[in-house]
Parts: sequence; structure tokens; C-alpha cells
Amino acid sequence: MNFKINKFIKENISFKFTSIISFLILLSGLIIILSPLIIVLYTSFFDNSSHPHFTLKYYQEAWQKGRFLLAFANSSIVAIAVTFLQIITSVLAGYALARLEFQGKNFVLLLILATLVIPFQILVIPIFLILKSGHLINTYWALILPTAASGFGIFLMRQYFVTIPLELEQAAALDGANRLQIIWHILFPLAKPAVITLFLFTFIGEWNDLFKPLVFTNNPNLITVQLSLASFQEQFTSNWSLLMAGVVIATIPVIFLFIIGQKQFIQGVGTTGMKN
Repeated sequence: MNFKINKFIKENISFKFTSIISFLILLSGLIIILSPLIIVLYTSFFDNSSHPHFTLKYYQEAWQKGRFLLAFANSSIVAIAVTFLQIITSVLAGYALARLEFQGKNFVLLLILATLVIPFQILVIPIFLILKSGHLINTYWALILPTAASGFGIFLMRQYFVTIPLELEQAAALDGANRLQIIWHILFPLAKPAVITLFLFTFIGEWNDLFKPLVFTNNPNLITVQLSLASFQEQFTSNWSLLMAGVVIATIPVIFLFIIGQKQFIQGVGTTGMKN
């Protein structure tokens, strides 16, 4: 009896010790990861004058001098438009690759996957020439159309649609639903985690994109958040508090979106495996 009690006590102590060590390791990792963000926030609020104190004046100054109101509007228009188009093209193409049978389907899927390893920068010259021939340079379309479809999005939706039982579509077809109705009323709601995952990836990617606005536009009225931030950094290289305030302003929408959609994002990534 005493042996069992001693064994239980030792196992309990060992479990608590392991839990404490794991907690300390995770806490250390969290501190390391969050320390740059903490430094940025602290610097943006700190007024290093003769009487150091915390203030919001750098945010007000950065918002005005960085033209962030115009930049936010332009970035929002581009990011929302690209995200909307990518969701449509990815859902339709993903459904075709998951459900329809046609000659060369696997080859098409391989081609789509191959686009994932081609950097956008390699395609910039032909894309620029196409946009120029269509008189789209210095327009919103120059920032929207080059990324209106995504190989990643198509593959993501295809993989998710494969996991949905075919019987649901067959039942809807027996009730008289056509393919578009099946996609919109049956598959689209069921694929909500994958759609939100694609939305987050696309919106954040477009919001943080500097390359397209830099190459395809030179109109100051089409300035985006990243262009504004880059220009802002060139002007105020010595004022760290002002620079950090600009960085925080540009980052807030991305953090806010991820916090809202993180649960669906994790679910979408977790349930989208390599199923054939």
C-alpha cells in the first residue's frame, strides 16, 4: 500500500515538474516572439523629449504625413476586389478539378501547382506589357487583375471539396438543383473554413504587397498602405517614434482580421489535406 502511495506521489511530482518546465519554455518562446512587437508599440507611444512621457501625437502626425486615409482606401479597394475575385475563381476551378471528369484533368492540376513555385517577379514584364496594351497602367485594374486568380486558392478549394461527401450533391441534383446551385447552396457553406482561410491569405497578402503598386502605378492618388509606409520611412529615418507609429497603423487591420478569423483559419488548414 505504501509502495503504491509513494509511486503515485512520485508520478504526480514528475508530472507537475514536467508541466512547469513546458510552461516556462512556452512562456520564453512567447516573450521572444512578442518582444519586437512590444518594442515597436513602446517606441510609438514614447516621447523622448526633455520630459519623457507617453503620447498619441506620433500617431496623429503619422496619419496625416503618411496620407494613410487615402492609402487605406486604396489598399482596401484593391485587397477586397482581389480577394473577391480569387474566391470566385478558386471555388469554380476547385470544384471542376474535384468533381468533374475531363481529359487532362491531372495535367491541369499539375500546371496549377507548378505556378506556386514561379515568383511573381519573373512574370512582371509580360504582365506589364499586357496591362500597357490594355491602357490599364495607373488604374485600379493594374493592381487587381494580375492576382485575380491564384494557384494556391484553386488547390486549397479543390482539396476541401474532395473531403465533402458526394452524396450531398447527388441528393441536391435529384431535387433539381444545377451545378451552380449545388456550389452556392451546398458546397460553399460547407467550405466556409477554407473560404475564410483563402480570404485571410489573400487579403493580408494584398494589403502587404509593395511590388505591384511600385511597378504598375506612379499616380500619387493610387498610393497604397505599403507605398505610403515606404515613402514615410524614407522621409523620417531619424524619428523612430514616428516611424513605429506608421508601422503600427499599417499593421492594425491585418492583426484585427487574423484575430477574428483565426479559428476558421486553423480549421481550414487542418482539414485541407493531401487527399486525392
